[in-house]
Amino acid sequence: MTGFALHIDWTRCDGRGLCAEILDRALTRDDWGYPVSLRGEEGSRSDVPLRADEFDAAADAVALCPVLALSRVAR
Repeated sequence: MTGFALHIDWTRCDGRGLCAEILDRALTRDDWGYPVSLRGEEGSRSDVPLRADEFDAAADAVALCPVLALSRVAR
């Protein structure tokens, strides 16, 4: 295991953008408000790699997501 990723459940996400505000170095928003990874890794649309210094912010984003679309997963 090399760390964690932020998993986005696209069946729940409605583009409110709170996660992109909290994790502004890992995510941005598209024209409709949905999160987009800034990491540019293959397959990172649903699983955005997190750096160690982002673990606490990711936990906050997961806890604060109003539609429960986020989770942290081991990578």
